[in-house]
Amino acid sequence: MSALFRRAGFFTALFFLTATTTLFAAEKTSTSLTVHDSLTFPNQPASIEATLTRKGLLTEAGLGGEPIELLVAGNVVATAMTGGDGRAFLSYTPKAKGVILFAVRIGTTSSMAGVEAGANLIVWERRSPMMAVEVAALMEDAEGRHPMPDAAAELGKLTQFYYNVLYVMTENKAVGTNDQMNAQARQWLKDQKFPVGHIIVLSSGPEAWGTKLDELHAAGWKTLKIGVGRTKAFAEAFLQRRLDAVMVPEPAKGEAPRKAKVAKEWKEVRKKL
Repeated sequence: MSALFRRAGFFTALFFLTATTTLFAAEKTSTSLTVHDSLTFPNQPASIEATLTRKGLLTEAGLGGEPIELLVAGNVVATAMTGGDGRAFLSYTPKAKGVILFAVRIGTTSSMAGVEAGANLIVWERRSPMMAVEVAALMEDAEGRHPMPDAAAELGKLTQFYYNVLYVMTENKAVGTNDQMNAQARQWLKDQKFPVGHIIVLSSGPEAWGTKLDELHAAGWKTLKIGVGRTKAFAEAFLQRRLDAVMVPEPAKGEAPRKAKVAKEWKEVRKKL
């Protein structure tokens, strides 16, 4: 074979390899728009954070310079551009208390128009009583396939006429981003017929919930005085601030902090509050 044909074969193979690699990479690239729940009170602007990312075979990065729209009841009520980290901040001021379903989407001027994600904007009066519930305390098993017996019914009774509920969970990178966990928790709670509440996904640090409690109180949510949870760290965050904590189901001997109340099952929780 002549040197010319050998070179031609080499360049043909190189072109084929390059084209295949490019095509394979293109097929494996995906764009994701995520958003999480927000909490505010009537006539107070809510800051809604959306994140736009592009994930390849080995990398994931925020996409900057893309238009994001905030929709309430199908109407565009705010717009923003993503920054270099892929995040966009949109502001909306609700007039009355309640739960507002909202969506964020990539604007029509973008080549990626149509990508959309949704979450809840929770609007509560700051004087209304609040309670925090650790999502793990609602689950019968670690996989979260089944809820604890009577948990949905009992929590429904607590929230029907009195408490507003915060659902608290710890981040798990193996499951997804915090926004993705927020969306998964929202769907699970809905499927299992739990009352609607504000979902918070925290870092896994031991002081994460205590820090969040302090932030909420500083922001005016001072009626948050009760926590119902499964883990010792969750209960201790309340007890250290002289607030009430209930653990359910009953933990192993020695796992409950000294001043924590214990309920064997969800039917006992109301008696402990």
